[in-house]
Amino acid sequence: MLIISHRLQVLIPPELDANLEKAAQLSSMSKGAWVRTALQVALDQAGHLAGGDFVARLAAMDAPTADIGQMLAEIEAGRA
Repeated sequence: MLIISHRLQVLIPPELDANLEKAAQLSSMSKGAWVRTALQVALDQAGHLAGGDFVARLAAMDAPTADIGQMLAEIEAGRA
């Protein structure tokens, strides 16, 4: 399988570069690898997954869950 990479050039201020350098060193990663990982995490959290893993996004919301009968009863009780 042939994997083609694309180059991305981003200008950042010196203080952000210094923080990136420290973060990469603490993670035992290159700055490029750290940025790629951070970008993937940010995209995943924003829900921009290829194909859209909607079940994973719903699970990540950590919303309350219960038996459907119990949930409907609680909804109706709240309306009273």
